Amino acid sequence: MKALVLTGPGKIELVEVAKPTLAEGKALIKIKSAGLNRRDDWIREGKYPNIKFGITMGADGAGVVEEVFEESDREWIGKEVIINPNIDWGNDPDVQSKNYTILGMPFNGTFAEYALVNVDRLQLKPMHLDFLQAASLPLGGLTAYRALFKKGKLKSGQNVLISGFGGGVAQFAFLFAKAAGANVYITSGSDEKIARALKMGATGAYNYKKESAYTDLWKTKGGFDLVIDSAGGDQINNFIKILRPNGKIIFYGATNGLPTKIDLYRMFWNQLTLEGSTMGSDAEFADMLTFVSKHEIRPIIDSIRPFSKIVESFPDITKPNKVGKIVFQI
Repeated sequence: MKALVLTGPGKIELVEVAKPTLAEGKALIKIKSAGLNRRDDWIREGKYPNIKFGITMGADGAGVVEEVFEESDREWIGKEVIINPNIDWGNDPDVQSKNYTILGMPFNGTFAEYALVNVDRLQLKPMHLDFLQAASLPLGGLTAYRALFKKGKLKSGQNVLISGFGGGVAQFAFLFAKAAGANVYITSGSDEKIARALKMGATGAYNYKKESAYTDLWKTKGGFDLVIDSAGGDQINNFIKILRPNGKIIFYGATNGLPTKIDLYRMFWNQLTLEGSTMGSDAEFADMLTFVSKHEIRPIIDSIRPFSKIVESFPDITKPNKVGKIVFQI
């Protein structure tokens, strides 16, 4: 079968590998579609822990169960499923175990014609989604769901600001917050993305590359109850300024690096919270799918591509005009 494999430092190749062999507790999935994440590019670049060469990459995938090992699991055969990419989250819902990892490194993942996963990683594909939409959901959807609801305690009617609209997690945070009845604002460095967010129902949208961006945000009626951020850096202090008392900043990345300082004075006086978040538990994955089904949320797809184009698609993950997920038909 064809699989995308990390073959060496910075080197990925679409190669022929052996079809996985069934083992105890496992299910063989015919992958119909897989989604590309920034994590995949970090792995390619060697910027991820526990990297092993020869591993099939990919964490996001959806398909059909073709075989199972145990007779008791035969009810899964023929079912359309989405794969939970968590491995060994552990028993504590608040934090992952020390053994936690994610499908696609250091264990074989979804960028292949077939994937072998534990049966307990299977969830039924939401009925309103096709395979392409479903395959875009796991990593980004779970990360956004935990940040908004587990960490951010988002409630209907609150003001939430989502930075970097267009990225994988940010688009889900936008869609989920809107579905939850929040007043959703976004930032972006692209006027085109800002126009798109407003067309999709954003209450407000601001270009962070313009000097007036945070002045305009400051004027937002009542300030913000919650900020969801992936960039970090010195913009954290701008977010601190625009939070309501008891507001929260939940961040799931630091692409802009560390802030040179943090406005602790304003934080303690206004009872603010700055909290990290990443991925989510198995229970949150199931809850996220229930939420998506209840509200019939449809992920934003940037582009649909043949699996044969996956290697050349990696540079596009960071292109500034990308909105939503790049997905592959397999």
